[in-house]
Amino acid sequence: MNVYDSARMADILSPLGYSLTSTPDQADMAILNTCHIREKASEKTFSELGRLRNTRRKKEAAGGGDMLIAVAGCVAQAEGAEIIKRAPYVSMVFGPQSYHKLPEMLAEVSRGSGKVLDTDFPVEPKFDFLPADAIDKNLSAFLTVQEGCDKFCAFCVVPYTRGAEFSRSTPEIIDEAKRMIDAGTREITLLGQNVNAYHGLDGDGTSRNLTDLIYKLSEIAGLERLRYMTSHPLEMTEDLCQAHRDVDVLMPYLHLPVQAGSDKILEAMNRRHTGDQYRGIIEKLRSYRPDLALSGDFIVGFPGETEQDFEDTMQLIRDVKYSQAYSFKYSPRPGTPAAALEGQMVPEDVKTERLARLQALLNEQQIEFNRSFEGKTMPVLLERAGKREGQLIGRSPYMQSVYVQSPPHRIGRIAEVTIDEGNANSLRGILKSSSTENAA
Repeated sequence: MNVYDSARMADILSPLGYSLTSTPDQADMAILNTCHIREKASEKTFSELGRLRNTRRKKEAAGGGDMLIAVAGCVAQAEGAEIIKRAPYVSMVFGPQSYHKLPEMLAEVSRGSGKVLDTDFPVEPKFDFLPADAIDKNLSAFLTVQEGCDKFCAFCVVPYTRGAEFSRSTPEIIDEAKRMIDAGTREITLLGQNVNAYHGLDGDGTSRNLTDLIYKLSEIAGLERLRYMTSHPLEMTEDLCQAHRDVDVLMPYLHLPVQAGSDKILEAMNRRHTGDQYRGIIEKLRSYRPDLALSGDFIVGFPGETEQDFEDTMQLIRDVKYSQAYSFKYSPRPGTPAAALEGQMVPEDVKTERLARLQALLNEQQIEFNRSFEGKTMPVLLERAGKREGQLIGRSPYMQSVYVQSPPHRIGRIAEVTIDEGNANSLRGILKSSSTENAA
């Protein structure tokens, strides 16, 4: 979602004469768009700000003029005052719901009115103020349909930094998707902190869910592939599961975080489902789409986690079998309920050892999944040139990177590729000579 937001900031600034630079030392303004999910990401903000300050000093010394530095996103939302205090050279700090006000903020700074700190949650949605041509024009592009979360998981800062759940209207999304496809997009990923809780209004005022939106989008000519992320197990409704069987453009890949396999830890996390309920959702999904691949998120060392709790998580991973996953050691986020559980903290060395075991199992499953495609043929969306001469990189229906030898004119096409090698993080294949490719 930060990728999407960053692109929209560039769209908003374009009418003011700003364009993207290839390196920070060429910039008149540098915006650091931040994430607050993990402690390291938050601390990295201040580290990156130090680098930007040094870049600005060198630019000024070389006669390149001043550089305005701004911080956006969730760290800005949560720690705006701290940023101003620790990094007084920062001119603007604004949250993820306020970037549509960038022209006003710049005007305030240019008038010498002081620093701008905007971490309010505006009544009006930012999407109403984006330029009409503010779209992602990539072959594989992101489209935000929902923001915020009302689940209040004990470890998560999203409800505090992104706010309550908000869904864009269905006509607004359809219009943006059509403009993206007209600009050359072939694959769209619908984004939301809790995307399957989508409940946008249709043109007649009727509330529509994510399944309704998927069916409407699937009718748009030129859309070849559709995905959505990130989902919560509680919102995986029967009709949404069935859509994975019935909608041809909906890819057989789903990111469905579970975080832990222990019912005790899931309850402490306020996830509001059990390990077996999660297994039941996966079983239902695969009954409709047997070739569905799963990815997930896992937190190791949540306060109070015992060795048995950790083993329950390992068993869930063995039961589900993931094509890929993201896993982290628990780190307390200020203001969340879990941060108050200091007396139950798992020792750092224990968290490190458990994470190593968990990642070893996940890596083993990912390699096994990738190798299962050796000798098979699959459609691959060829997206860009690789590092080697004559090499193209594409994306499989299962989100794997696929490397092939091919002339560059095939970029933008979906080609049939026979996989001859499955590696830990990618596939290598050969274009079928008889392949019928869709024109770009």
